[in-house]
Amino acid sequence: MTADDRLTLSVPEAARLLGIGRGLAYELVRQGKLPALRLGRRLLVPRVALMRLLAGDLKIPSGHPAAPAQHGSGLGPAG
Repeated sequence: MTADDRLTLSVPEAARLLGIGRGLAYELVRQGKLPALRLGRRLLVPRVALMRLLAGDLKIPSGHPAAPAQHGSGLGPAG
């Protein structure tokens, strides 16, 4: 099995693919913004979840700490 066949990536591997630092990737996992599974002592990012996140298909439930804040219509300042 090659690295491209694996269903999961380590957090540092996901960080490299995203073009971000390892520390930021771990922080995003902690915040729930980067989906990850804990298997034993390892944190693994499911490849399919990463692809959905990048495609904008992965939705974070409202009320979850990682959910985007709602600020009106997004069309500029309310006035």
